[in-house]
Amino acid sequence: MIIVKRNQTLHFHNKIYRCAFGLKGLTNNKTEGDKMTPIGTFNIGNLYVRTDKIKNLKANLKINSINKNMAWCDNPKSKHYNKLITTSKPHAESLYRNDNIYDIILVIQYNVNPIIPYKGSAIFIHNSKKDYQATNGCIALETSDLSEIIKKLKPSDKITITN
Repeated sequence: MIIVKRNQTLHFHNKIYRCAFGLKGLTNNKTEGDKMTPIGTFNIGNLYVRTDKIKNLKANLKINSINKNMAWCDNPKSKHYNKLITTSKPHAESLYRNDNIYDIILVIQYNVNPIIPYKGSAIFIHNSKKDYQATNGCIALETSDLSEIIKKLKPSDKITITN
């Protein structure tokens, strides 16, 4: 079980990691674009990796390679809302980025069954920016910490984000 706490720490396997989350904090009432991280217990979803940049990542999860056409739909009016999409056009939530924050993406299964429009999308655990800058709602970790966690993570593990 991964536990994320309000003091910007992530607890996993008796170790505490520094992390970042949504710019406006944690919420029980997540909405699209609110820059908040949803509170609750969620399943772990797919693992996506820029395998052209991250080599030899050890994982108990299947590693899905990120390519230039991959994006996450954040349009609440789309039938593909909160799902992985393939597009040849530039996209606000492209998974293939020039910075490093999406080099490793672990999907948090938030707003998935059922998917409710405007309830929030693209909630991931991913690489942090310098100095653990706040995210738009995701959980962000230093690359080495994220790699260490993924090495030990099992598909049956869950994440709890708590006040």
